[in-house]
Amino acid sequence: MPYDPYKHHRRSIRLKGYDYSSAGAYFVTICVKGGESVLGEVVDGEMVLNEYGRIVQACWQDLVNHYKRVILDAFVIMPNHIHFIVVFVEGGHVGAGLRPAPTNNRKRHGLPEIVRALKSFSSRRINELRDTIGTPFWQRNYYERIIRNERALNAIREYIQNNPANWLEDQLHPAASPNPFNRK
Repeated sequence: MPYDPYKHHRRSIRLKGYDYSSAGAYFVTICVKGGESVLGEVVDGEMVLNEYGRIVQACWQDLVNHYKRVILDAFVIMPNHIHFIVVFVEGGHVGAGLRPAPTNNRKRHGLPEIVRALKSFSSRRINELRDTIGTPFWQRNYYERIIRNERALNAIREYIQNNPANWLEDQLHPAASPNPFNRK
């Protein structure tokens, strides 16, 4: 089917005019394509990662080695999605992500670049194990929220920390009604 801009356009969920490389904290949720529960399982309210989940965790932790303005905050891997808080700080310079770059590179990478790096690097490694090279592992988009104050930051941290214990009530749980992965 050929691309039709009136039928296939994607409306951005980003805040219009906002600089997503600005210093500040951001809450992000990324879902596995189709809501597949492939990152591990919740057992007695605790998330038990499988090999794919451990790959995602390693890729998350490695981000600070590539992006010097990034501080990794709260993070949780669920069976079919991840939640995290990432903080951008002023000063220093950002590295070139997962690619080599000239030493004079001073580009301020923003949230879309961090999400892209995490998604592409983890999916590449997972797809090699699954023998599904070239197949999308993550959903195409992601949910983000700009964290505007300390109260919101603490509430989101608590939500992330408690996510495994609340898995059965989670709207992204495969048995949730209505299941967001079944929407057209």
